[in-house]
Amino acid sequence: RVPQGPVCTNLGLKPGQRLTVKGKIGPNAKSFVVNLGQDPTLLGLHFNPRFDAHGDVNTIVCNSKKVEEWGAEHREAVFPFQKGGTAEITFVVNQNDVTVHLPGHQFTFPNRLNLPVFDYFDTQGDFTLQSLSWE
Repeated sequence: RVPQGPVCTNLGLKPGQRLTVKGKIGPNAKSFVVNLGQDPTLLGLHFNPRFDAHGDVNTIVCNSKKVEEWGAEHREAVFPFQKGGTAEITFVVNQNDVTVHLPGHQFTFPNRLNLPVFDYFDTQGDFTLQSLSWE
């Protein structure tokens, strides 16, 4: 079982709004996860930086999940995270996708489930949430 951090429900993130996540990465981190969606069974964005997990090294893997069904994995080669360091990630909700802002890099991930609002947020793995802010 993966250690889980805080869980938020009723976030109410709609297109045009952003969520900024700040936290500390474990010194021996293998991977961590930030989930955004409607609830734990409908995840519009599963954001999973992997230091060394599931055969991936220093790769960000993103996906979506509908009940028990995962979509196609999307990989980003840019990896601005360091073990024992801090992470600041901003998720901007758009009409058809989510823009992920990382230090010095950004990319978009499609809203495959066509979620009108992102109500659910959680973190898992080697990551300690320090602050969560949205606007």
